[in-house]
Amino acid sequence: MKIIRTTLFLSIFLYAGFVNAQQQLSMKEALQLAVDNYKTIKAKSYYAEASKAGVTQAKRDYLPNLSIGAQQDYGTINGQNGPLYSFGGLGVASSGLPLDHQNWNASFGALYLTNVNWDFFAFGRAKARIKTAEAVYERDNNDLQQEIFQQKVKVASAYLNLLAAQKLTESYRKNLSRADTFRHIVVTRVKNGLIAGVDSSQASAEVSGARITLTKAVDYEQEQAKNLAVLLNMQPQEFRLDSVFLSSIPKDILVSAGSTENHPLLKYYKSLVEISQNQTSYYRSFNYPAFTFVGVLQTRGSGFNNNYAADQTSFTQNYFDGVNPTRTNYLVGIGLTWNLTQPLRISQQVKAQRYISQGLQQEYDLTNQELNAQLTLSDTKIRNALQNYNEAPVQLKAASEAWIQKSVLYKNGLTNLVDVSQARYTLIRAETDRDIAYNNIWQALLLRAAASGDFNLFANEL
Repeated sequence: MKIIRTTLFLSIFLYAGFVNAQQQLSMKEALQLAVDNYKTIKAKSYYAEASKAGVTQAKRDYLPNLSIGAQQDYGTINGQNGPLYSFGGLGVASSGLPLDHQNWNASFGALYLTNVNWDFFAFGRAKARIKTAEAVYERDNNDLQQEIFQQKVKVASAYLNLLAAQKLTESYRKNLSRADTFRHIVVTRVKNGLIAGVDSSQASAEVSGARITLTKAVDYEQEQAKNLAVLLNMQPQEFRLDSVFLSSIPKDILVSAGSTENHPLLKYYKSLVEISQNQTSYYRSFNYPAFTFVGVLQTRGSGFNNNYAADQTSFTQNYFDGVNPTRTNYLVGIGLTWNLTQPLRISQQVKAQRYISQGLQQEYDLTNQELNAQLTLSDTKIRNALQNYNEAPVQLKAASEAWIQKSVLYKNGLTNLVDVSQARYTLIRAETDRDIAYNNIWQALLLRAAASGDFNLFANEL
């Protein structure tokens, strides 16, 4: 038994040391962990970077196409009078004499070329594409910012919920201790024949009820701890939180929150509308022609000599003679390309995109309306929370005095156990109301920050 007691003492001592050594998690640290570790934020940051690269790509698409090529071949050059069209590049453009018979004279040849192709003017098509790409980047960046904002609000709310749950657990643990202490008093009085034995059974039932309530509170606390751990991308664990939210209230709680104009969610919806509008302009640009500049520099080499038309033996099969460039041609030009039936197709695409823009605008207006309603609600919740905050000390003081009074009266046989139990219920309710009075004010301030889109309304009070 001595070994068991020693082991138990050491275990309790080590556990107490671990709890004391456990680092406290402040609200600011929790918010930073959420921004740094949450997977959705990381994913959307990558999407924003991809859209940023898309802007650069759209700008570079305006650059002219510059192609170079070289080929070295070996084959015959039999020619034939007649038309030839190469479908898909499958035809072979061998050029030579249209002789009256087939011959198998073969030599080496080569082609070296440089080609420039540039749509230098297309009635704003390239500019519209760039603006669309920029709008996509703006959308993804706004999506990232609103995700960060929403995550901060969720983490702050989960932090406050867990802190309230921990405080409630502490109050219910005190309630169990009161019930158990009073049960010992009742049992002693029953054994001494001062009161009826039924009071002992009722007191034991009160202890069991208090223990069940405490277990439910612990279960709720563990659930809130799990929610916070998920938002922080951490394993579920016991958190030591900052208790300042249970002992003070925000200083500028009554300051007006302003408007929702700069809310990150509204910026996101606004960027969706801008993308659709830019997409409409880009589609409309396909109604117009494109002006193209072309330039070609071509050099050829051949193993067939210039008198091969008169003498079909005048060729060489030497590789270096065949691939040596001997003739050069160049070509420059400006062309116009205009698909006259394109407007018939584009008109419906533009019309559809306009409808999409109108739909997105309706979603923006609805979100703005909901946020303004939420902002108004937050002001009401702040006023109600402040009223409860002012009433909580009054209720607790009266409930504590009633509990002491009923306890003393019962010990002196001047009241029954039902009155004492009722006083204890009133006291625990007053304690829990006090526990959440501070928390509700912080939660109401967080609601205001979430509705206005300005998290600094909450963060500046930390």
